[in-house]
Amino acid sequence: MKFMKLGTRPDTFYSEQATRSLVSDIPSDLVIKIYDTTYLLHKSSLLPKCGLLRRLCSDSSDSENVPLELHDMPGGADAFEICAKFCYGVSINISAHNFVPALCAAKLLQMNESIEKGNFVSKLEAFFSSCILEGWKDSIAALQATNKLPEWSENLGITRKCIDLIIEKILTPPPQVKWSYTYTRPGYTRKQHHSVPKDWWTEDVSDLNIDLFRCILMAIRSTYVLPPQLIGEALHVYACKWLPSITKLKSSFNSATQAEESKAVSRKILETIVSMIPADRGSVSAGFLLRLLSISSPLGVSPVTKTELVKRASIQFEEATVSDLLYPSTSPLDQNFYDTELVLAVLESYLKFWKRISPGAVDKRHLIKSIRSVGKLIDSYLQVVARDDNMPVSKFVSLAETVPAIGRLEHDDLYQAINIYLKVHPDLSKADKKRLCGILECQKLTPEVRAHAVKNEFLPLRTVVQLLYFEQEKDSKETTSSKLQKSHDLLLGAKKRPATRDSDGKRSLVNKEEFKREEVTRRISHAESREKSQHKTKRSDGKLALDLEKKMVIRGDNEDIGSEKLRGAKEQRMSSSKSDLDAKKNIQRARSKKSEHGRERRR
Repeated sequence: MKFMKLGTRPDTFYSEQATRSLVSDIPSDLVIKIYDTTYLLHKSSLLPKCGLLRRLCSDSSDSENVPLELHDMPGGADAFEICAKFCYGVSINISAHNFVPALCAAKLLQMNESIEKGNFVSKLEAFFSSCILEGWKDSIAALQATNKLPEWSENLGITRKCIDLIIEKILTPPPQVKWSYTYTRPGYTRKQHHSVPKDWWTEDVSDLNIDLFRCILMAIRSTYVLPPQLIGEALHVYACKWLPSITKLKSSFNSATQAEESKAVSRKILETIVSMIPADRGSVSAGFLLRLLSISSPLGVSPVTKTELVKRASIQFEEATVSDLLYPSTSPLDQNFYDTELVLAVLESYLKFWKRISPGAVDKRHLIKSIRSVGKLIDSYLQVVARDDNMPVSKFVSLAETVPAIGRLEHDDLYQAINIYLKVHPDLSKADKKRLCGILECQKLTPEVRAHAVKNEFLPLRTVVQLLYFEQEKDSKETTSSKLQKSHDLLLGAKKRPATRDSDGKRSLVNKEEFKREEVTRRISHAESREKSQHKTKRSDGKLALDLEKKMVIRGDNEDIGSEKLRGAKEQRMSSSKSDLDAKKNIQRARSKKSEHGRERRR
């Protein structure tokens, strides 16, 4: 940080009670009062450089040594003393930290070039333009100093010039950043080969008060140069620096007066940060939003701010982790350790948002994946809060039941949460156990978990009986389905048998047989496709009826084919018998002719 040294004389100012003076052989003839401090000085040193004091002294007679009251001095007694030391030629150091009050006091005292060349104001303005506005940290420090004198700084143009310079440097591409900056993120070690991070400016800007910080950030957002994620990172850094943690906030309730003052400051910071969060999803993390929400109630923020936080957190709820939800309860009415009401409020808001966009969604796979991620998150959260001795069954069940059925593909995680709760709370009544286990669906448990649940001594008998009944019903369905599968395999084997011809090789019968087999195959294929299109939960007796129908179709077709064969064989036998009869008649005719011929020869 740069500074300007003025004057060469040693500092001989001293204090005596509430009076400030300097060692000198000349008696003081100028008395100046600033609040509770009185200065005993000399007109010969101050009047040639201070136009205000020259005018005030000229109005009074020389014989009167009336104190001059300068209670409106910007920067108070400290700023006036810097100006007085300059008049005496005492060595002083001007930096970005004391520049603002020194310039404001010099302006009030009218230490301009019109009074004397090379006066204090001109030197301060030259230092401001050539040093402070050229440096990154100097401009930040000078802008922060304007917080104590906002009106004076605004009127003199200090605030505007510092803000413009800071914005200009923030918008500078990182490869062109050559000045020093503060960056203390975990895992980052600055070396020469390291490139400048995109958020290099966030920590230094977080030193400013909330009003100046907001002014800079809103100006940056209006340029649309930096991405929303970078704006969100700056908000995150500022919140981590100035907002209290939930633990510190609970402990601060002990001192009421001090707590109210700090709560008012923190409340303003929180509400300002929420108002500056970019609308783009992902500009800040879900964990950051949940952290702000966790301290919103104890700080007493406005309902509008709290509603906005719940809405923003619910939109990104699927991105949260279990650690993002683990905040202690700050309500004096809650005996449980964890703030489950916060999680329930965000979950309900998420479900409203999910149901609103679900009907018109083009690709619902993402929505299903989202709600199942939230369901898994809630079940994992329940496994943690179940270990709380003071967690009531009603809150546990209410949070578990809020997740819709589509949000849980399996109930294994939910069973683990219930099992932990039963172990930690062994004295639960039968009614509470029944209510707790009533949210569990046996058919959504994996076989391994069901086997564990059947042997779980903490589960109520009703739940165990349901599990056993489901196991028995499942075994019977598996047995039936295996039998049906065997019948179906036999049908497929019959369908693949090769076609045969009759003994005489008649093609008409073969063509009929092939046609009928093709018809049977077509019906089976149609039945199979119709079976696949039906609901997965159709009862197995429907499948049995369908397979019996297939058998009847094939049996009927085989009977038709067999009857065709019998009619063909019968016709063959009739034709063969007819030919035998004709041969016999021909033999008899030949014999009769032969006998007639023998009789004629005898004659």
